[in-house]
Amino acid sequence: MEVSERTALMGMALNFFIFGIKYVSASASGSIALKAEAFHTLADFIASLTVFVGLKIAKRKTKAFPYGLYKIENLMSVVVALVIIYSGYEIVLEAINAGATELKNSPIAIASLVIAIIATYVFSRYERRVGKKINSPILLADSAHIHTDVLSNAVVLIAIITSLIGYQLDKIAAFIVAGFIFKTGVQMFLDGIRVLLDASLDHETLSKVEKIILETPQVIELKKLTGRNSGRFKFIEADIILKAYYLEKAHFIVDGIENRIKDKIKNIDHILIHYEPLQKEETVYAFPLTEDKALINSHFGESPYFMLVKFKVGETIASEVDIINNPYIKIEKGKGILAAELLTQNLIDYIILKNDFNSKGPAYVFSNSNTAIVVVDERTPEEALERLGLGYDANTVVDKEKLIVEAIKF
Repeated sequence: MEVSERTALMGMALNFFIFGIKYVSASASGSIALKAEAFHTLADFIASLTVFVGLKIAKRKTKAFPYGLYKIENLMSVVVALVIIYSGYEIVLEAINAGATELKNSPIAIASLVIAIIATYVFSRYERRVGKKINSPILLADSAHIHTDVLSNAVVLIAIITSLIGYQLDKIAAFIVAGFIFKTGVQMFLDGIRVLLDASLDHETLSKVEKIILETPQVIELKKLTGRNSGRFKFIEADIILKAYYLEKAHFIVDGIENRIKDKIKNIDHILIHYEPLQKEETVYAFPLTEDKALINSHFGESPYFMLVKFKVGETIASEVDIINNPYIKIEKGKGILAAELLTQNLIDYIILKNDFNSKGPAYVFSNSNTAIVVVDERTPEEALERLGLGYDANTVVDKEKLIVEAIKF
C-alpha cells in the first residue's frame, strides 16, 4: 500500500475516533454545538473515505483512459473543497441560531475537544508533509480540511468555556473562523478546477524543463514548450529543432533529454518531444591550422587558427572561407574541449584532422553535436578538399584577425 493510501486510512480512523468521543461527550453534556460538531466530524470521515477511494482509482489506466485517471484526485479535491465551504456554512448557521444552553459535565466536553484539537492538528501537519512530498493535491486538500477542524473545534471549546464564566463570545469567534474556512475552501476549489481545465504548469517547472532542453548541445532551437498537471503527475510536450541527420541518433538524443527531465523533476508521467532536423542551407568544413595558416595542424588543441569553409547545398565551390583565432591556445588544461565547443557553436558539419583525437574530450563534444570527424593524409586544406571533390577560390578567404568574443574558461 502506498504512503498516500496509508495516510488516507489514518485520516479515516482518526475522524471516526473523534466522532465517537464527541458524540459521547455531546450526549453527556447536552451541548447542541458539540453534537453538531460531532456530525461535522462524521462528514469529515466520509470526506476521508472519498480521499481514499480517489487515490485508489486515480492511479489506474484503462483502454478508455490510457493517460490514467489522475484527475480523479483533483475532482475529489474539488469535492473536499465544497465540503470545507459547507462546513463554514454550518458554523455560520450554528452561530446565528444557537441559543443559551445549560451544559452538564462540562469537563468531559472540554476534555474531548482538547483531545480532538491536538489530534487533528498533529495529523493535519503530518498529512500536509506527506502531500507536499509526493505532490498529491487530494492529500493537501484533506490536510487543509482537517486543519479547519482545529478551528471549528476551538470555536466550540470557546463557546463552552465562555458560557461557564458568563461571557458569550462564541458567535463572534464562529464568524471569524468561518471566514478562514471559506477562504481555504475557495482556494482549494479554484486550484482543483484549474487542473481539471488543463491550465498550464507553473512557471518554475516549465523554466527547469526549458533549461534542461537548451543545455543539450544538439538542440538548436526550442520552438514550443507546454505542460499540464493531472492529479499529482505532470505531462510535458515540446517541439525542438535538432542538429541530427540520422533517425537513430535523434531518438537517442531525445531519450536522453526525457531521462534528464525525469531525474530533475518529480512526478513526470509522460513527456512528448516532437523533433525536426536542422534545415541547413550550407555545409561547413573546419580545419585546424598551423601558425602560417597554410597547413593542417597535427595537434588540434594547439592550433592557433581554424579555417571554416562553407559550401551551399549542392555546390562544390565554397561560398565563404573564414579563418578565426583560437582564443583557448594559452590555457593549460581542457583547451581541446573548449576549442571543439567553439567550433560546434559555428554549426560545423565536418572537422578535418591529420591525426585522430588521442583524448576523448573533443571527440565526445563533436559526437554530441553530430559533427563528423575525418582524418586525412593531405597537408593542406586545399588538398584535403580536392580529395573530397570540393574546392574554394583564394579570393573568398576572410582572415578574421580579431579574437572571437568568447568568455575564456580557465
